[in-house]
Amino acid sequence: MKITNEIQPSSPSIARRSFVKTTLTAGSAAFFAPRLVFGAETSTTKKVNLACCGIGNRAAEIIKEFHKTGLANIVALCDTDMGAPHTAAILKMFPDVPRFQDFRQMFDKMGKDIDAVSVGTPDFSHFPISMLAMSLGKHVYCEKPMGQSFRELQLMMAAEKKYKIAAQMGNQGHSEANYFQFKTWVDAGIIKDVTQITAYMNTARRWHGMKVSDSLPKQPVPDMLDWDTWLATAQFHEYNKGYINGEWRSWYDFGNGALGDWGAHIFDTAHEFLKLGLPTEVEPVMLEGHSTFIFPQASTLAFRFAARGDMPPLELTWYDGQKNLPPLPADMGGSVIDPNIPPPSTGKVESKARPPGKVIYSKDLVFKGGSHATTLEILGDKGKDMKSKLPEVPKSPSNHFKNFLLACQGEETCRSSFAVAGPLCQAMAIGILAQRVNAKLAFDSASNQITNHKVANELLAGAPPRKEWEQFFKL
Repeated sequence: MKITNEIQPSSPSIARRSFVKTTLTAGSAAFFAPRLVFGAETSTTKKVNLACCGIGNRAAEIIKEFHKTGLANIVALCDTDMGAPHTAAILKMFPDVPRFQDFRQMFDKMGKDIDAVSVGTPDFSHFPISMLAMSLGKHVYCEKPMGQSFRELQLMMAAEKKYKIAAQMGNQGHSEANYFQFKTWVDAGIIKDVTQITAYMNTARRWHGMKVSDSLPKQPVPDMLDWDTWLATAQFHEYNKGYINGEWRSWYDFGNGALGDWGAHIFDTAHEFLKLGLPTEVEPVMLEGHSTFIFPQASTLAFRFAARGDMPPLELTWYDGQKNLPPLPADMGGSVIDPNIPPPSTGKVESKARPPGKVIYSKDLVFKGGSHATTLEILGDKGKDMKSKLPEVPKSPSNHFKNFLLACQGEETCRSSFAVAGPLCQAMAIGILAQRVNAKLAFDSASNQITNHKVANELLAGAPPRKEWEQFFKL
């Protein structure tokens, strides 16, 4: 079938779903065998054919970053709101690339021409796009958090392993200075015996000041928007502009709140290198403005992790909300600011608020840190004495986007693979459930069950998908 740069519209027909169903038949996994190396060619002679799902707002920045590496060949653009103002920049940048509104049709018509996929869509739709791509042997770069529910994350980790593809979650600091410093300091015994972490994100969020008692009322669907495909595996909601273009972050049904949005940038390296895994308990110590629809106006969550080998039990306390400021060391000083942090999708950067960050307390030392790639600083006189004796931290051989593309070609390993990022996102997912039900939750990692709260335990599976989307949980 000839592919043009005209938008390929969605269709409710059975043919629209035929490609997905093909992958469920015997032998399909072998037919779509993963390609970790492109024959005898290397990344210096062959680019990765990249299809981009989501092309506006943050997704546009992702595409530009991939393009800058010189290792990606953009072969398809997919967005449910193709032609909307926020998609204009990428459409202008790649005017001759085929366009689609439905990722299923994109794979149906261009699957053989695609090596990898970037997923820069709303949080709740990461799962179906990533699962279909992986089942077809396509490598996946997925923005954080990986998925919406604990169950989705479990399936995504299993698919990465089953289909032997390269998968990277988009917490970009995992390929920059903070990642390499944290690993080096743990290996050198500088970061050890950590018992407490304070993590905070106190800037304004979209839902601050919102008061809702139900879903939003029905509005006419814009002509250019494929609302059914936008909803993906989510339960049906009537269209309202209060759900799209970043507003989805406010709603439990679509987003992951401040914790899911920023946790993967703030305590990701601590989670990996301190081997935190899943918490035994999450307690909402303070929660202001509880709602079953939108995230709280402010919350303090205590995540409790068991001892791991020779590492002691650890409590990570999360603070969000504009006035819910965390207790900080007297010698904390100014905030650590990463100049490379992307601006919020609203385009507004708050200058008065304390930037997101963390404090790590060990037996002998206290570490001050920020978000994304910002490095740690050892507080107090001990920090001054140790400054000249600290080990050299290696430079990153590749940024997060280049790391992924080289991993697609078998030359590097994804630093934030789904195997690494999945448990981090699952820990946050349990915290989000504690916010949602406003209750202390006890979690058993052996059975992956919340043992003290029936409703929260059922919510680990997420909302039941609409019938047409059930198949994505079987890939």
